[in-house]
Amino acid sequence: MTTFDDRERAFEAKFARDEDMAFRITARRNRLLGQWAAARLNLTPEETDAYAKAVVQADFEEAGDEDVIRKLVGDLLAAGVEVDEATVRRALEEQTVEARRQLIGEV
Repeated sequence: MTTFDDRERAFEAKFARDEDMAFRITARRNRLLGQWAAARLNLTPEETDAYAKAVVQADFEEAGDEDVIRKLVGDLLAAGVEVDEATVRRALEEQTVEARRQLIGEV
């Protein structure tokens, strides 16, 4: 029974690590995405930092990425930046890869 208990604890620990890493990747991705949008908005470094944090916060509105995409598209269009949802989704995918690369490099 000890071997089974050990395996169960190991699986639970791996699940917890995987969930934590997924959360960290998403948060880093959102920060990078905020920086990407801030560059298109011509924000100052201080404004860029605040905007990136706002994008991270926007992800807590609902499950999935739609809240972040909606925020970015809305903010960019409101500022007169020509952008469509497909461009933001492409940037989201690119920043996901970059966030994963950065976090795996830290481990």
